[in-house]
Amino acid sequence: MKRIAFSILLVFLSLNVLAQVVVESKIDSTAIFIGEQAHITLSVTLNEGQEAQLPVFNQRQMLTPGVEVLETTDCDTTKLDNNKVRVARKYTITSFDDTLYYLPPMNVVVGGKNYKSKNLALKVLAVEVDTLHPNQYFPPKSVQNNPFDWNEWKKPFWMSVLFILLIALAFYLYGRLKENKPVITKIRIIRRLLPHQKAMKEIERIKADKIDISENQKEYYTRLTDTLRTYLEERFGFNAMEMTSGEIVEHLQKTDDQSKIDELRSLLETADLVKFAKYSTMLNEIDKNMSSVVEFIETTKREDMPTVEKIKPKLSESDMRSRRSRIILKAVIAIVSIAAAIILVYVFWTLAQLLD
Repeated sequence: MKRIAFSILLVFLSLNVLAQVVVESKIDSTAIFIGEQAHITLSVTLNEGQEAQLPVFNQRQMLTPGVEVLETTDCDTTKLDNNKVRVARKYTITSFDDTLYYLPPMNVVVGGKNYKSKNLALKVLAVEVDTLHPNQYFPPKSVQNNPFDWNEWKKPFWMSVLFILLIALAFYLYGRLKENKPVITKIRIIRRLLPHQKAMKEIERIKADKIDISENQKEYYTRLTDTLRTYLEERFGFNAMEMTSGEIVEHLQKTDDQSKIDELRSLLETADLVKFAKYSTMLNEIDKNMSSVVEFIETTKREDMPTVEKIKPKLSESDMRSRRSRIILKAVIAIVSIAAAIILVYVFWTLAQLLD
């Protein structure tokens, strides 16, 4: 029975120890000079899950008469072994009277029960003043500027000078660039009629002009054959305007319809006789020649030929040199401007470091 009773007592004491709440307080300095600060740390160790209420003081509130609380921190919780936690709070205090202060225990509430910390002491010391020799004390000095050191300022100074020179150079080059007339290569886009459309328009114009064919056969055949030669040149791609009638017929031998070529041969030969041998034709022959030209154009026309032509003017050698020099000048201006911007950023950064 004694052993059983001893075991029960031992278990009860162990449970009581495990459930015990421990409140501790300590001060980091027991002696300070007037106006200095000390820090009190109040901590409570309790079971995990329990709540602890540590005292909170307002700023300038007296902890005890003569000792002020300047700051109260938030609670700091630390987890320990055996399901224990420690809750701590720090208080900053000061005093302006030289005496020994008794700091009363602080009250901590855990689970509705009050627990007291131990009492502390704080000694406030006064600064010894030799009142017999007041001349050795001097009034506070005014704010003094740091001495000027050229070694610290010479680098941003010379970089600023370089920045100004680069900006001046950039403006000078820009002025030179602006004074010169720009060399701009313009590409012209020309819309053209198809060869057969252009030829038919010219034939309609010949008809509309109402030439007195009996009196002006040479002019009539000249315009008609010129229209045909222009069509052949644009449609088949050979220089028909500079060829003789025989050479034109030879180039057209590759086509399939030989009868059409024979009609053209007859037309060209007749036109040559009219223009160079003062030959005259009958009215029905004139109409037949006109019909032969129209029929040949209608038979050989192509609708899929391009109607838009891009014309890019050719620059002379002096223009090319001028254009190349302008491109180089623009590149130099861009490089100088970027370098000036980098230097300006560096100068501002250096000045900010010196004035900080």
